[in-house]
Amino acid sequence: MDISVAAAAAVHALVDRGQTVATVESLTGGLVAATIVEIPGVSAVYRGGLVVYSTELKARLAGVPEGLLAERGPVDGDVAAALAEGARERCGADWGVATTGVAGPEPQDGKPVGLVFVAVAGPSGTRVRELKLDGNRAAIRTESVTAVLQLLTDSLRSAPPAA
Repeated sequence: MDISVAAAAAVHALVDRGQTVATVESLTGGLVAATIVEIPGVSAVYRGGLVVYSTELKARLAGVPEGLLAERGPVDGDVAAALAEGARERCGADWGVATTGVAGPEPQDGKPVGLVFVAVAGPSGTRVRELKLDGNRAAIRTESVTAVLQLLTDSLRSAPPAA
């Protein structure tokens, strides 16, 4: 799916439900936010976001437990879940989305290039998807954005009706 199509689907699903979203990004460095704000009408549903590239800021700004980061490192499914939950809580949104991973060109902390975790936290729980992507930094980042937006749309469509 094209990145713009994924963004439009997510924004329209949020508008249809009358719900909001916030973002916390690591490897995508703000690309999720930049992609969704291209969609007309997004101001009704996008609360804002954080770019937490450093491990320290994942804890301090996004609320990821320091013990989890120390034990697992920043590229981990549970860390992605905590980032998404932090986006939701800290930005006062119905939904939080997060990305963390290794865009390359070198491995990071023993994690291979292309290992990415995307997460969506919503009113009824958190979903995480592990990705193993190929390509250069730009391709990995773009595919990560598309994947997290697809996960958000899938989560919105399968969620119980908004209260």
